[in-house]
Amino acid sequence: MGLTQVTEVPVDCPSDEQPQPPRQTSAARFWLLSVGICIGLFLSIIDSSIVATALYTIGTEFHDLPNVNWIALAYTLAYLGCAVAFARLSDVIGRRNAFYLAYFLFLSFSMGSGFAQNIQQIIALRTLQGIGGSGLYSLTMIILPEMCPPSHLKFIGSLIGIVITISGVLGPVLGGLLTQFTGWRWIFWINGPISAISAGILWLCWPSEEHYIPAKRLLWKNFDYFGTFLIIAAAVLVVFAFQKAGTHELDTFNRAAFIAPITIGLLCWIAVFGWAFLAHKGKLKPDLVPALPFDLFRNRFYTSAALTTLLIGFPYLQIIFTFPTRAQIVSGKSVLVSGLELLPMIGGSALGSVLGGMINGKKNFLFETIATGCCLTLLGCGLLSTVHGKADDAKALGFLVFAGLGFGLSTAAATMLVSFEASIANAAPAHGILAQMRILGGSLGIATASIILRNKLKMTGMMSRGGGKLTTDELKGGPNHDIERAYSAAFRTDMTISTIICGIAVLVSILGFRRTRVDMNEQRAKLFREEQVRRAAVNVSSNENMDSTRK
Repeated sequence: MGLTQVTEVPVDCPSDEQPQPPRQTSAARFWLLSVGICIGLFLSIIDSSIVATALYTIGTEFHDLPNVNWIALAYTLAYLGCAVAFARLSDVIGRRNAFYLAYFLFLSFSMGSGFAQNIQQIIALRTLQGIGGSGLYSLTMIILPEMCPPSHLKFIGSLIGIVITISGVLGPVLGGLLTQFTGWRWIFWINGPISAISAGILWLCWPSEEHYIPAKRLLWKNFDYFGTFLIIAAAVLVVFAFQKAGTHELDTFNRAAFIAPITIGLLCWIAVFGWAFLAHKGKLKPDLVPALPFDLFRNRFYTSAALTTLLIGFPYLQIIFTFPTRAQIVSGKSVLVSGLELLPMIGGSALGSVLGGMINGKKNFLFETIATGCCLTLLGCGLLSTVHGKADDAKALGFLVFAGLGFGLSTAAATMLVSFEASIANAAPAHGILAQMRILGGSLGIATASIILRNKLKMTGMMSRGGGKLTTDELKGGPNHDIERAYSAAFRTDMTISTIICGIAVLVSILGFRRTRVDMNEQRAKLFREEQVRRAAVNVSSNENMDSTRK
């Protein structure tokens, strides 16, 4: 295969110079910058789950309980679809500009959501907010490893893992606090002052380009518009189809509203990899940089990490969204307490993220870390599938620790793996794909839970036959043992399915087995040398083309 003819605009060094090793940013400046960036990551993730404990309140206020799930789903779908697109966009407009753009979209439409007057307005604004959130998520995965001094690189996986796990689980807790004491609108307004602090830190501490790995911007003509469209369509349509089956009419699986998006979505996935393969073989225009580099999936270590991330994301978001609801309906807990009951998962996730970074500080034990994380998540979900009524609440809290610990381990290890397995040229899409896989898995988990709950409620006869809707009055009418049993049974079924998914994740993680131990610093240095060779080859090829054109 010939070299891709890429037009690159120098950002960090003149085009006729080879990239030089970056000067180290001072530790204090880097960690302060990390705080600013991680605040953006924190906000983007927490907004995917902060509405979980407020959905019932919002639906009741607007008298539109059947459509209230779309407040969460609209954000998640946009968040899911645009992660890879923002990663590639940063190769064109630069990391800082892309991050600021993402922040602007996220903050503007978050504030707008707080002023919405009906659920339809919230859904529309949350969709646009999710586009910005996806950028904050995926760009954090790219920027921190690029700017991190080599001596601190071992901490990045733990840092990102801690933020991801804590923010995801803390969402329902904070949502419960705000809903109970200030009102649900502050769920969106609170992003304003927090974002201002983050933006100030970024403005003060963003380093000059000589302090991180030199990168070269692509031109707009290099951007893969069609491939990006396919990725967005593939991810969004599949999740949309399943979520529609869980939140709308009964027997949706036999209707065009399900069949059409799922079919088109699956065809788009086939087209995504077909398009990437054609680009890999040089069958497309020579200056096109594919949104999904095919080379990434020729690396079995990266492929294993991406697939396990997809699978482990399934139970993670499913637990975050279903456990508080179960606590409210089955155990009679308040909105606040139901959110606080996720705290054991926060502790387990944080501990797992720290351990993941410590274990892989010098030698590559990423396979063992990811596999162990999958096994612990499998154990946690399996134990949660045995939980029945209110009497089992204490046991359930203990079981959450295992699920959180496993997710923290696997998340930290997978994030670190990208920095050592993906080439520097493919770092942005590699992190973007990993982010998108995690969100895709979680979105499918939420959609599956919606379908299961609807079927359980249908069996109780509590679903009104006019479109299969459970009315607000039916939930407000005091204790209803049929509904309690339905929610309890639905949660157990959710966890049973998650246990199966985690079992598959354990098997997939075996693909990442490595016989020899690789020194992390040596692996990083090897990637930098390969990038020097690649750029030299591109420059030579470009000069030859210019000479032939002149002749």
